[in-house]
Amino acid sequence: MPNTAWRAFIAATALSFLGSCETTPSTPTDPAGLVERGKQIFFSETFNGNGRTCGTCHRAEDNFGLSPAFIATLPPNDPLFVAETKPALARGFEAPRQMRVNGLILENLDGFDNLNEKFVLRGIPHTLALRTSTVSRDGNRLGWGGDGAPGDGSVRAFSVGAVVQHFTKTLARVPGEDFRLPTNAELDALEAFMLSRGRQMDLILPLPILDPVAARGQTLFLDDRVARCNVCHFNAGANANPSRFGGTVGNLNFNTGVENLPNLPGAVLGDPVPPRDDGFRIPGDGTFNTPPLVEAADTPPFFHNNAVSTIEAAVAFYNTDSFNNSPAGQFLRSTAGSPIALNATQVREIAAFLRVINALENIRETEAYVNEAASNPAGRAEAMRLAGEEVTDAIDVLAASGLSPAAGLELLRAKRLIAEDPPRPRSPPSLEPVLGALRDARAKILSQP
Repeated sequence: MPNTAWRAFIAATALSFLGSCETTPSTPTDPAGLVERGKQIFFSETFNGNGRTCGTCHRAEDNFGLSPAFIATLPPNDPLFVAETKPALARGFEAPRQMRVNGLILENLDGFDNLNEKFVLRGIPHTLALRTSTVSRDGNRLGWGGDGAPGDGSVRAFSVGAVVQHFTKTLARVPGEDFRLPTNAELDALEAFMLSRGRQMDLILPLPILDPVAARGQTLFLDDRVARCNVCHFNAGANANPSRFGGTVGNLNFNTGVENLPNLPGAVLGDPVPPRDDGFRIPGDGTFNTPPLVEAADTPPFFHNNAVSTIEAAVAFYNTDSFNNSPAGQFLRSTAGSPIALNATQVREIAAFLRVINALENIRETEAYVNEAASNPAGRAEAMRLAGEEVTDAIDVLAASGLSPAAGLELLRAKRLIAEDPPRPRSPPSLEPVLGALRDARAKILSQP
């Protein structure tokens, strides 16, 4: 397809599939093998592009997202920084300072015909629990605006859009020259792998939480007259409460007024000053995608523009005029008769609840990696390394607010055992002691683990 036609096609269809790209899902004969193949593609396949892979921006070690703190640890030659190392991508492909300081990635959601003005800068959402968080009554939603996937909005389309946007060698973005499009088999595998990451089902609240601060936070979270969190984050997931939206609705977009916050990080830094992000579709309706909250506490910063850096500040945002005067804020006001007005103690309690459910998910993920290590000797070292990352997240999430110290001790024991596991021993030791420590940690968090 000629470059001019390619650009017109993008602008008209929001990067819908090209005729040269196969899009019909095939029937997998080996689901486990498909996931493993997808993992290899996700972390290793550059699609003949600029050196980036899917894992360049969705790092397993950073909860399949990418935070400014993690970016700061990367070497100068990391493929993330191709705009700094490849002259053809020096202008219009990324905003390097915004990326390094604020973790903001340049996206051309309205097409590539005017790279100096038609762009937004957004944080990188994690890709955990996609199976629970992408289906809506009016189509699939990926990315912060729910517009992160072109065409039919599917996970498969997300992969194609990512290659065109982020893997290109030049700004011309000519398929077959600047990158190659994924094959149908590769899309099958990528979809299988991405959907396999993280939770495969939502929580069912309330949980029997032992910590009194977090338990009060859960009560507030579920109270539709006070905090009202459960209206849009039903069971702390990404889906709206069906009882409040006329039945099964799945994931929704809302205009929460985040763009109206003063002193947004990207605007303060400049270079360039991010244009106002108008959210879903072209030209946009100001709405953004509801993310799951189970994984929130250890995936800062928060909101599509990385506006705040702590889970406590994210909860406190819903007290602000920016939120209460927004369409979403007005909707919640109409259902309860008053704006959200949480005091400082209530903010801390809700944040404590979110920290506890995040730690429980970290424990579940750690167990999954340990079991993977036990069943796959060849991949044991890598699985145990990722188990160590997850258990460290659990420790840090709880310790930041002094929550469940008894659980923290068990998690430290699990971390020590994981660190002592030899990478390639002749006779690998049993991993049951690690799993036992994780079970003990969960028993210190929940009265009925």
